[in-house]
Amino acid sequence: MSSGIARGVDEGNLEMNRLLLRSTAFVRAARKIVKRFPQCPGEIQTTLEIMSINVFDPRLRTHKLKGDLQDSWACSVGYNLRIVFRFVEYQGSEAILLESIGTHEEVY
Repeated sequence: MSSGIARGVDEGNLEMNRLLLRSTAFVRAARKIVKRFPQCPGEIQTTLEIMSINVFDPRLRTHKLKGDLQDSWACSVGYNLRIVFRFVEYQGSEAILLESIGTHEEVY
């Protein structure tokens, strides 16, 4: 994708509402996480709300991934959970495709 935001270069326009698109893999993984960690739904929801406004908010510790996941990014949900996502084009606007959620060991 050619967007400066996706490359992490454009610091001037970080705060913008982006649509969050949930993949079926993300939805399945989120259901499993909620069953294993019943205290997490609130943390996940808060993280998703922050992501939609400013995916580079320091609380999320957003970072670009390498290797097999080089086209993806990750952010933190609390201490041990991560959300893996990509920037995508959706109906003429930049959106965030949520690919997976899980512990550090599960998603990387």
